[in-house]
Amino acid sequence: MRAADVHGPIDFALVEFTGDRLTGRAADELLRLVDQGVVHIYDLLVMGKDRNGVPYVVDLGESSDRVGGFAELHWAQSGLLADEDLEQAAGAMRPGTLAALIVYENTWAVPFVAAARQAGGELIAGARIPAQDVMEALEELETKRLVEATTWG
Repeated sequence: MRAADVHGPIDFALVEFTGDRLTGRAADELLRLVDQGVVHIYDLLVMGKDRNGVPYVVDLGESSDRVGGFAELHWAQSGLLADEDLEQAAGAMRPGTLAALIVYENTWAVPFVAAARQAGGELIAGARIPAQDVMEALEELETKRLVEATTWG
């Protein structure tokens, strides 16, 4: 099995920002992850929704002052994103916001995926659990533990 035949999980994220300009902090962290080999960016699209709810795409090559450091990823255009993906992303956005739609590979997982495949393993299911859901569940479990500890203590 060649290394080019193995990929990590590929995800997308739609990150919405209030206002019509980005500060660059999120882009800086994404670039750091790329530089460290944690992720590979396939596509990055910055889009907005004006106050009337009309969606638009921001040209990363021409709008560096508006999109912060995301302009440095203007090359990330693999073609994986289709028009219906953009429509769904726009539908999730609130008026008066900008959003970064990112398609990325979790390259940190490539060695694990390669080892699993070489051992005859095959991923048969997967899902993403939103971080907010995990934090709420952990908080509920901690509250339950505290209640049980005081009840039995």
